[in-house]
Amino acid sequence: MYEFNLTLPGPFAAVLDAVRQALMTEQLGIVSEIDAQAVLKAKLNKDIPPYRILGACNPKLAERLLGVEPNVGTLLPCNIVVREQAPGQVVVSFMDPVAVLALVDAAEAKAVGAEARARLERVAAALAAGGQGVQA
Repeated sequence: MYEFNLTLPGPFAAVLDAVRQALMTEQLGIVSEIDAQAVLKAKLNKDIPPYRILGACNPKLAERLLGVEPNVGTLLPCNIVVREQAPGQVVVSFMDPVAVLALVDAAEAKAVGAEARARLERVAAALAAGGQGVQA
């Protein structure tokens, strides 16, 4: 599987803020953000529920990867999708770095993938434990 997720109750903006805070706690900074809802509206005049793609990165982990595989940037950053499934119900999906970095032969890449996944799993657990939702 390429991702893992959970569903959280609450307004989209509040869940998005909670995700940002939980990522920061694990030293995963947001280096990119795509508002897919706004893009599809602007480019295709298509209305979809709120949908954000956050690119999260830990510079130390990225540096380790770049040291063993200079082109690994094609697989970075770790993407997290925050999307409204229904009013008051928000799905948070995490890219699985172990699955993605399995594409790289270097053992160090696999070790970094495992460490990144552990951080993302702690983010998901913190969101779920914070009364924010239930594991999907």
